[in-house]
Amino acid sequence: MLKQELNLKLQQKLSPQQIQLMKLVQLPTVAFEQRVKEELEENPALDEASSSFEEEYENGSESEWENGNEEFQENNVIDTSDINIDEYLSDDDIPNYKTYTNNYSDDDEEKSVPFAQGDSFIDILVNQLYTNRLTEEEYQLAEFLIGNIDEDGYIRRDLKSLVDDLAFSQNIITDEKTLENLLVNYIQKMDPVGVGARDLQECLMIQLEAKSPTESVELAEKLISESFDAFTKKHYSKLIAKYDVDEDELRDAISEIERLNPKPGKSFSSSSKIVEQITPDFTITIEDTELNLSLNGRNVPELRISNAYAEMLDTYKKTENKSAEQKEAVLFVKQKLDSAKWFIDAVQQRRNTLMVTMEAIMKFQQEYFLTGDETKIKPMILKDISDLIGMDISTVSRVANSKYVQTPYGTFLIKDLFSESLTNDDGEEVSTREIKRILQDVILDENKRSPLTDEKLTEILKEKGYPIARRTIAKYREQLNIPVARLRKEI
Repeated sequence: MLKQELNLKLQQKLSPQQIQLMKLVQLPTVAFEQRVKEELEENPALDEASSSFEEEYENGSESEWENGNEEFQENNVIDTSDINIDEYLSDDDIPNYKTYTNNYSDDDEEKSVPFAQGDSFIDILVNQLYTNRLTEEEYQLAEFLIGNIDEDGYIRRDLKSLVDDLAFSQNIITDEKTLENLLVNYIQKMDPVGVGARDLQECLMIQLEAKSPTESVELAEKLISESFDAFTKKHYSKLIAKYDVDEDELRDAISEIERLNPKPGKSFSSSSKIVEQITPDFTITIEDTELNLSLNGRNVPELRISNAYAEMLDTYKKTENKSAEQKEAVLFVKQKLDSAKWFIDAVQQRRNTLMVTMEAIMKFQQEYFLTGDETKIKPMILKDISDLIGMDISTVSRVANSKYVQTPYGTFLIKDLFSESLTNDDGEEVSTREIKRILQDVILDENKRSPLTDEKLTEILKEKGYPIARRTIAKYREQLNIPVARLRKEI
């Protein structure tokens, strides 16, 4: 049965301007510069001209506009009663300090980063392929195999799948034996040695077989071909007993293996990649023991409302008999002007938000920025900065997660400064960064023949005054990319 009800509900929604601001705040400097350029291209009412508006557009007749507005409504074409021309024609509403986002001089030197240019890894392999005598079909098959080699130099897919792909995509009927012959006898003979392997074990064997035969190389081949699992798990005592060798002989064989390249493709693929330069969003300098903060806005132009669009509205004001097309045009102009004003305001709010947030972080970590000593980094979480500046935690997160800061001690992500705190035996709060550094130093100084287990590391840190659970030690060790004790063992 249908019935009517009256419900009272309170909702909180973000306005389009707020959404636009959040997106701009999250963008790093390079992406923000691109976003401004896109907006300048898309919105003709937005301009980067440096000249101020002409005085004739500052003192428009308000009564004339109101009369035109009444006529606009009487014709019932489009209701534009909320249009106020003068707010778009006055420089007072959008002063220079509010729209100016470039804090660098025009005389500043612009530095460009050269880009690398060269053949790709696949091109290098294909060029080597054509030094062999093959039939036209074999060339096609070999090129297809090379095309399936990843940047590490491996063919990760099985040959049966490649046979099916050739049948469906190239209309070439072949078999696994033919592909195996091309792979083993031609592709795996190319440089870099080890390319075309299907797994790490095969990659290492290809490289060992290419070495001059010695006792150490022969033992290394046996370790990889016959006892790969035991070798990767570092069961050295079992390997010594199995091959009847002493520790020195096993150490020499392991040394041969350690000199091999587990990712042969990287030696070529990395050379053809474009090196990206990190552009810091903030710069912190020290002058007379005082910290100075600046925001990178070198390539962001000064933004203002387009004079041409202001002229359009002024012309409309002076037109007595306004057509329906003119009225539709002025609505379009108003929408573009609104969008331009919103964007200019969002750009300035972004700048203010970034500066306020980074200033709070800089003051919070003042000791570190003055000395560069990582032990001076205080425990700091997003809520600490959020409370200081009176903004939401999500806003602080958007600033910290994708922005870089340049300091006298290097350039790094702002989020790296954030860390939780732990209380030591003296009741002092210490940063987890400090504990990780101590953990790293302890592991670095350990006896590699008998590496410290997580339980032993827990005891050592407890003796140093840091009572931490074993699972926390394991978590920190994984974050530092340090393997478990068994895999750190050496002979």
